Amino acid sequence: MIKYVLQRVVLMLMTLLIITCICFVLIRMLPPAILPAGDPHTPAIEARREAMGYNKPYMVQFGIFLKNVFTKWDWGVSDKLYFGQDVAKIFAEKLPATMLVNLYSIIFSIPVGIALGIWAALKKNKMTDHVISTVTMLVISVPSFVYAFLIQYFLSYKLDIFPFLMEGGGNYFKWSTFVSMIPAVLSLSFGTIAGFTRTTRAELTEVLTSEFMLLARTKGLTKAQATVRHALKNCMVVVLPSIFGSFVGILGGSLIIERVFAVPGVGQLYLNSINGQDYPMFILLTVFYTSISLFAAIVVDISYGFIDPRIRMGSRK
Repeated sequence: MIKYVLQRVVLMLMTLLIITCICFVLIRMLPPAILPAGDPHTPAIEARREAMGYNKPYMVQFGIFLKNVFTKWDWGVSDKLYFGQDVAKIFAEKLPATMLVNLYSIIFSIPVGIALGIWAALKKNKMTDHVISTVTMLVISVPSFVYAFLIQYFLSYKLDIFPFLMEGGGNYFKWSTFVSMIPAVLSLSFGTIAGFTRTTRAELTEVLTSEFMLLARTKGLTKAQATVRHALKNCMVVVLPSIFGSFVGILGGSLIIERVFAVPGVGQLYLNSINGQDYPMFILLTVFYTSISLFAAIVVDISYGFIDPRIRMGSRK
């Protein structure tokens, strides 16, 4: 298992390095952002560009970039959005909003999705199962930003229950700020709930028809006892890794949802860096999102081995 984990980590780092290199070179091939004349930060940014080797070959520039990141955690300064400010500092200020919105979404979605999946599996081929399965497929097919607009229209405009946009200010633990997060949380939750419902229903339905479940019933266990003691335990072999991956992936956030509800997080910052041609900010956020995706995939793979010992045994062959 240790060997397998090390192999996965090394492959992840190699993939991250290659993607970072490609993005860095493509960005440096573009003309640099024009600095405003007369701004007090302009001479410092020009000197910084010279120190980072803007007039040198691309791979030399990439080496200087990696050296600054690993030795000084220096990702550069903003060219456009936050002119002259450290992009790493701006990123750290925006990250909590994204974390909280997505964390609340996952905490709400997991129990609801698993409960609906269990209910549908226990009512297989009945009206309840057909309704839940049909609604699940419809919900998965609709993009999350559609739910965002519907929530804004009905809950914010018609019923006036929640504000249209998320409250900023930096204090994300106020009650008013939490209430303003709910529309964004609900928008992100629909797809996640549907995904967990479908996965749980499919896995539990298969387990309930297995031979060991019939054996458990013949030994005198009731349907509820057999389901809780045996069926759910085996079903979680597939469901739990997706939960772990979801928890790790919460930092990724949702770009469009953050834009719709004006969430002051890294998702909206990413879109603004693209539209504003803020290249240092764009590189940092690209590395961040790539790292989150790769790390989530590793957590899912490793969790299979810890949940099911048979997978660990198979990895030693």
